[in-house]
Amino acid sequence: MEADITQWTTEQGSEVLFVERHELPIVDIRIAFDAGSARDDDHPGLARMVSNLLLEGTAERDAGRIARQFERYGARVSTNSGRDTAEVSLRALSEPARLDPVVENLARVLAGAAFPDDAIERVRQQMLLGLQQAEASASQQAEKAFTRAIYGDHPYATPPSGTIDSVDSISQQMIQDFHRRHYTAANATVAIVGDLDRDRAEAIAGSMLAGLPAGEVLEPLPAVDLSDAPTTVRVPFEAEQTHVVIGQPSVRRGHEDYYALYLGNHMLGGGGLTSMLAERMREERGLSYSSGSRVTTGARRGRFQMSTQVRSDALQEALSVLRGSLTELRDEGPAAERLDASRRNITGSFPLQLDSNRDLLGYVSSIGFHDLPHDYLSRFVERIEQLDGAAVQSALREHIDPQRMVTVLVGPEAAINAVE
Repeated sequence: MEADITQWTTEQGSEVLFVERHELPIVDIRIAFDAGSARDDDHPGLARMVSNLLLEGTAERDAGRIARQFERYGARVSTNSGRDTAEVSLRALSEPARLDPVVENLARVLAGAAFPDDAIERVRQQMLLGLQQAEASASQQAEKAFTRAIYGDHPYATPPSGTIDSVDSISQQMIQDFHRRHYTAANATVAIVGDLDRDRAEAIAGSMLAGLPAGEVLEPLPAVDLSDAPTTVRVPFEAEQTHVVIGQPSVRRGHEDYYALYLGNHMLGGGGLTSMLAERMREERGLSYSSGSRVTTGARRGRFQMSTQVRSDALQEALSVLRGSLTELRDEGPAAERLDASRRNITGSFPLQLDSNRDLLGYVSSIGFHDLPHDYLSRFVERIEQLDGAAVQSALREHIDPQRMVTVLVGPEAAINAVE
């Protein structure tokens, strides 16, 4: 899949990546700030609260007026935050009479976010409600415990949604200080995809960021340490099933072994009903309706994890199947037929992931933020096709170690205490 990416640095110090596409009169823009939850320090949830409040008002305009100005020109604006980044996304028509006012509006919002008291309290209550609901969710409790266990004291262990105590204690001053420190030109990567030429894209990027302070590039996040031994975390939870997550940190974004790990994970549990875990857990044994695995990356190590939900009386058998399937793939390598089928599935579906401007935008933004080569997209299929079973097995042996795995069990106390 070809994506001709042009890159430059604005006068304000922001990196911009641009892909020209004229199939539709639409422009998609995403500004990614190094302002995710890994930057929360001692205030879990702060980054997300700032992100949630960005569109809630400036000194001159309230949230309603801001929203109406976007709607007037048919534009859509949203914010999002994760562990590495906080993102502002814009979709608008490319006609200058419609695009220019939208860009100007967003520029004012980014630079002039005022974080009014009433908006802070409204967003705080929304976040607290979400946290209270999460306490009643076994899957979310498993995710929280797993993240804390694999990342330990690393900033990645900070829950993006925060904790009830931390969200309740976040002040307007904390929010303003975080915004001032992190929402800067030096800390921003801009991705633009759509119906523009290079000159127009440069002008839009420049005007959109003109009001931001120059700022400074943040210090890189610390390295992620791996556990020295397998660990089991048990979280008692009243439920009919036990939620299981097994895994460890994986590799950083851009690591050469990611492709082999991606292919290996597809065979293990990332390929849907045709994967090893789905076949063995669901089809052959009837242990679980839903079982799978995934591998992610980040500015530092991402994660590898297998997950399932099983009847408590089948928990020990399920653990044996999950662990045994991984060990088999890692120690014996993939079967040729499964390897070929997974390769075809990945390479055949990948172009569909870039079918729209918005889909492509996410990849381009990631390429910019993580400083990946511009040919990442065009070479992805090629690299997957070149992988053989030995390469997959080598990557699994290098980066996925059953002797360093964390196992999280969330379910009835008697059941989770009865297994090894």
